[in-house]
Amino acid sequence: MPGSEQKSASGLDAKEQPLQDQPLKGLLVVSLEQAVAAPTCSVKLADAGARVIKIERAEGDPARKYDEAVKGISAYFAWLNRGKESAVLDIKTEADMALLHKILKKADVFIQNFAPGAAERLGLGGAHLTKHYPKLIVVDIYGYRQDSDYRDMRAYDMLVQAESGICTVTGTTEEAVKVGISIADIGTGMVAHALVLEALIGRGITGKGKHIKVPMFDCMADWMSVPLLYQDYLQQETTRNGLSHAVIYPYTKIACQDGELVIAIQNHAEWLRLCDGVLERPDLPKNPLFETNPKRSENRKALDEQINPIFANWTREEAIQRLIEQKIAWSRVTKLQDLPTHPALKRATSILPNGETFQLPLPAGRERLDYQKIPPLGAHTQEIREEFS
Repeated sequence: MPGSEQKSASGLDAKEQPLQDQPLKGLLVVSLEQAVAAPTCSVKLADAGARVIKIERAEGDPARKYDEAVKGISAYFAWLNRGKESAVLDIKTEADMALLHKILKKADVFIQNFAPGAAERLGLGGAHLTKHYPKLIVVDIYGYRQDSDYRDMRAYDMLVQAESGICTVTGTTEEAVKVGISIADIGTGMVAHALVLEALIGRGITGKGKHIKVPMFDCMADWMSVPLLYQDYLQQETTRNGLSHAVIYPYTKIACQDGELVIAIQNHAEWLRLCDGVLERPDLPKNPLFETNPKRSENRKALDEQINPIFANWTREEAIQRLIEQKIAWSRVTKLQDLPTHPALKRATSILPNGETFQLPLPAGRERLDYQKIPPLGAHTQEIREEFS
C-alpha cells in the first residue's frame, strides 16, 4: 500500500524513543493546506506514522499568524501541525510545479483546501490527478458541492455554521449563536480523515486510488439530520434552549447553592428514580403534564417550577451524592479556567518551531504522541528538493 518509505522522523526521532504502533508508517501524504480543515485531516495521518509534506507559500500557512498564544506561536497552528515537514514552493512557477508532480508521482494521498476552482486552474483537479496517478487518493475540501449554485461561495467556519442551520439550533431563545469552537472546519477534517482511511482500504483491494470530495456544508448538514427530520416529517422547528436538550427533558442545567450541574434523564425508569429517590417527589410522574418525555418537554417551565427549588436547597456535592445513589447521569458545568486541571484530561507534549515545548490534550485513542515537532516555515524545503529532483 505505501508509496514511499518514511525518510526521517519529522517529529520525534526513533532513536530518542521507541515508537508505538504506526499503522500508516511508509505512507506519503502531500497537503496543500491552510487554516484548520485540511490540517486536521493530515495531522491525524501524521499521528499514525504517515509522512506528511506540508506545501506552503512563501508567507506560510495563514494559521501560523492567527495569534501568538502559545509562547509566541499560533494556538491553531501549534495544535494541528505536529509531525509534518514544511516545504515552501511557488507552484505557479514551472519548476516548482514540476517538482510537486514528481512528489505526487510517489505519493499515496494528496489533500487540498484551496478556494473553489483554484486546484483545477492549476491542473491539480482530482479527476486530472487520479487519471495520471491511478493509485493516488486525492482529497478536495470545498465549502459546498461543486455541482451546486453555491460552488463559488467562500466558506469559513462561522459562515458554514450559519448557512447549514447550526446557529439556528444553538444559543438561547433570544439569540442564535455559533458553536464556540470551529466545528465546521474540525468536523470536515475528521470526515476527510475517515474517508482517506476508507480509500486506503479500498486501494488495498482494488489497487486503485480515489477522488474524494468533502464539502463542509455536507458535513454540517449531516450533523443537522435530527432537526431536519423533525422539520421534514413533523413540520416542527427545533428550538434553541441554551444548556438544555431540545426534545429530552429534564436534560438540563440545574442551579445548586454553590454552582451548577447538568442532569440527564434518558428514559422512564430514570425519571421515576429521579422523582422518588432524588427529589422525594413520587407524585410527579403521576401528573398528566409530566407522565411522558414529550409532555415533560412541552411543559418544561412547569416542571422547572417543581424541580428547581429542591436543587436550590442543596450544595452541588449534596446533589451529586443523591444523583449517584440513584444512578442518574450528571455533570458539572466546567469553567474554562478549571479545564487544565480536570481529572479526566490527559496531556501530551509537543515541540514548537522555536524549540520550546507545550502541553496539549492527548488525541483520543492514543497513549502518547510519537511525532511531536511542529516544523518552522520551509524547514524541509531544500532536502525535499534534493530528494525528489
